[in-house]
Amino acid sequence: MSVKREITCEIEIDEPNQKECPEGKFIDPVSLMENGKFIFNVPPEAPVFEPTAEEFKDPLQYISKIRSVAQKHGICKIRPPPNWNPPFSIDVDKFKFTPTIQKLNEQDAITRVKLNFLEKLAKYWHLQGISFKLPVLEQRVVDLYSLYKIVEFEGGFGEVCSKKKWEKVASRMGYVCKKSSSTVLKSHYQKWLHPFSFFHATTKDEIYNKPIAKKRKVLNIKEENSCVSNLTTKKIKLNPDDDNDSDDYTKCKIGHLKSRKSTRSKPAVNYTEKYCCQKCGRDKSEKTILICDECDSSFHMKCLIIPLTTVPKGTWRCDKCVINELNKPSDAFGFEPAQRQYTLQQFGEMADKFKSKYFNMPVHLVPTDKVEQEYWKIVSSIDSTVKAEYGADIHTIDHGSGFPTGLALNGNEDNTFYKSYVEDHWNLNNLPILKDSVFSFINADLSGIKNPWMYVGMCFSTFCWHNEDHWSYSINYSHWGEPKTWYGIPGASAEAFEEVMKETAPELFHSQPDLLHQLVTILNPNILMKANIPVYRTDQNPGEFVVTFPRSYHAGFNQGFNFAESVNFAPADWISIGRECVNYYSSIKRICVFSHDELLFKILKSCDDLTPKAAALVYADFKEMIKFERVHRKALLDWGVTEADFVEFEHKEDDLRQCTICNTTLFVSAVSCLCDKKRLACLRHFKQLCDCPAQMHVFKYRYTIDEFPTLLRKVKAIAETAYDD
Repeated sequence: MSVKREITCEIEIDEPNQKECPEGKFIDPVSLMENGKFIFNVPPEAPVFEPTAEEFKDPLQYISKIRSVAQKHGICKIRPPPNWNPPFSIDVDKFKFTPTIQKLNEQDAITRVKLNFLEKLAKYWHLQGISFKLPVLEQRVVDLYSLYKIVEFEGGFGEVCSKKKWEKVASRMGYVCKKSSSTVLKSHYQKWLHPFSFFHATTKDEIYNKPIAKKRKVLNIKEENSCVSNLTTKKIKLNPDDDNDSDDYTKCKIGHLKSRKSTRSKPAVNYTEKYCCQKCGRDKSEKTILICDECDSSFHMKCLIIPLTTVPKGTWRCDKCVINELNKPSDAFGFEPAQRQYTLQQFGEMADKFKSKYFNMPVHLVPTDKVEQEYWKIVSSIDSTVKAEYGADIHTIDHGSGFPTGLALNGNEDNTFYKSYVEDHWNLNNLPILKDSVFSFINADLSGIKNPWMYVGMCFSTFCWHNEDHWSYSINYSHWGEPKTWYGIPGASAEAFEEVMKETAPELFHSQPDLLHQLVTILNPNILMKANIPVYRTDQNPGEFVVTFPRSYHAGFNQGFNFAESVNFAPADWISIGRECVNYYSSIKRICVFSHDELLFKILKSCDDLTPKAAALVYADFKEMIKFERVHRKALLDWGVTEADFVEFEHKEDDLRQCTICNTTLFVSAVSCLCDKKRLACLRHFKQLCDCPAQMHVFKYRYTIDEFPTLLRKVKAIAETAYDD
């Protein structure tokens, strides 16, 4: 007797554990073109200063003198007097380094978004068993990402077709022959993008309009069978003419089966469910059922999100597996180290060979403006394969400095010329620790901040948009070689710059929120300028300094083989900016390089060495700190905390005295709880430390409120002499 039985088929969909990425601000390709060709509009020049021999004696005083003009541009260039020429002190035979490899177009924010899109598009078609190739039009690769976004902006494929907007699409894409190009673009969109767009829109609605969880779709399938007890083991014949019940068959084609020898170990399967369409519930009565090569789910071709009329060649993935594959997060972007070490000579030979071959002329004959145009063309191209190698952030502690140092005086002890540069204030080993430099009070050897880093560049090697740690100043000196091209943005425009970056490429920040701190991303200055962000440029030649000012974003590239050295420094006018930066770091949970408050107290204890103007700036910052401590200690007391412990935070490792909530390095005060004494919170976040009552919390302090006035009076007395003068 025939019976009916309900079969439950469950499909799991891996849904994202985060909200959908917001849409970015799209940049039309035509906005960076003229007559169908890419063009880079050169930003205005940053100021150049040429101090006299007298002015050049004191670097901090001279930089303070030019600051009001220079900081409006974010960067400036300083040309030393002609007779200032320090000898290059690296032992070139022993100096070896491993550069990083930079694929140029992957560094650009917009191009990286495009490449990520193309990777997803290619993966989509590959999972359908179809090979994907980038089409070419008017002798350049079609930017399918821009085509996708422009059609979407114009109302979608149907709207663009019905209102005959394809010529407008071609115009926005930057094609000159709009009429002929529009027909080709429509064809490419229809072939490669329309199915993907439909699939993306459908799955987007399906995924993001549901609660974030692992969902199970249940299908009730009515199946007739003469023997209910055998339903869990009986294999279904996929085709009436086929008597082979082998489990090796994974795809049913019209009239025959395709065999796949699988090495995967498979669990016991209910074959009745397995070969029923997971969408409509019908089974062998249909002529064709496709079986997924990934999960073994079965579907009719007509029941897919995008129905198929022919059986795909090669492997095939069902809609569920395609969705899960396309939703996999991308890895964080970064640079890979090269596979070999170089000496300076080896790197120089490689760099010169690359540049001369690329431009087909001797390296010294290539104009800097030609290199600049070519650089921005490369980084904006989705099909570029150009790579550069960059010896960046090479520690002087390990490799020695390009400037003369006391450690390198061997054999030169009596050489007064050499010795004069060992002690010179513009020597980057000395500048951060001069008397009026705040960083002279930091005892630790902080590479890049107190100890210079060195950079060995080649043509197109890049330093990406960033500002300095703790928003300090930086100074870079070119020892020798070809120019280094710089771009700078004033510190006053830093927040506007960050906003434009996030608006332009939200996909990148969605997956990597601290992207701007990674020094791996650039954005065309022309795009920034169109968004009213002031950008300035300069070419740094050998023997010239470039100074960047607090919170100034800067980026650039090398014109060819060169050697530079750089370090941070902090005159007294930086102190208030440094505190502002630490508060900002707290808001974004970024780890500090050092404790600002600890630095401030070190200055206070040695304030006899401060100039009156520096003392006045320290006094103002100390008052801000006291105000913060008074307000928040009272809030802690009012909350009900009664226990307090004295702690010498300076004797703890930095990673053991960070706020659990915001990562700020603690020094003056902190809060802990008896439930976990190792966890600490700053006074801003003590209520977020844990759920325990206030009575279980303990206030940790380095100084009492009563100790502050004594220190304050001492520095105030020195500051007041500035007004007496």
